[in-house]
Amino acid sequence: MGIHLVGGGWPPEDDGDVYREFLSEAAERALQAGRLEGPRVALVLVRDGDGPEKFAAVAAALQLVAELVPVAILATEGAPINAALLADVDGILVWGGLTPAYRDSIEPAFGEIRRQISGGVPYLGFSAGAAIASDRALIGGWKIGDVEVSPSEAAEDLDEVSIGEGIGLIDLAVEVHAAQWGTLSRLVAATEAGLVESGIAIDEHTALIIGEGPLRVVGRGSVWTVTSENGGVRVATMGAS
Repeated sequence: MGIHLVGGGWPPEDDGDVYREFLSEAAERALQAGRLEGPRVALVLVRDGDGPEKFAAVAAALQLVAELVPVAILATEGAPINAALLADVDGILVWGGLTPAYRDSIEPAFGEIRRQISGGVPYLGFSAGAAIASDRALIGGWKIGDVEVSPSEAAEDLDEVSIGEGIGLIDLAVEVHAAQWGTLSRLVAATEAGLVESGIAIDEHTALIIGEGPLRVVGRGSVWTVTSENGGVRVATMGAS
């Protein structure tokens, strides 16, 4: 089963390819468990007051792509999610919003999420859900010291570029909304400064799929790879496979 990292993008018009393989993997797991009504997919949202409305909108958008039984796991910013609700699902989808709030609310469930993924449950992270999937999550900020390294509009309510513990599903730092919000430069600067060793920056309406075989990209945009090299930083790009 795979790890699917989506760089954001709403509404998800013509984005079926970004979600279809994740939902197919969840459906396969549901069939193996004898659930004929469709896969139980946890939709994890940490929102500031609009959780039920956003849950309904996300569930409706996904149901246009494939059949599923959405399981609501909602928390307000500053409150922990109920990790017990993750115990019997066929897929885990962590949505987007304020990245530091997602990291803090989901942190008590990091171990349970890792346990589920290691047991074959597919994971899809959208925006914040992709950013916190790594070992060391790049959760926001727009300055390193006194140097501005990315647009302040994408700072996630933080000034200094900040790294926090992530779920630990991959060992690369993850940036999202890369081309649309200009966050690629933050990843480059964080890598150059040694805050992270390397990372990927994902455009909106685009997914990086990590599973068996080579990495794959689906969707409209690109995935940018950033690595340290010979005392500098090397940037490359991958498009749809």
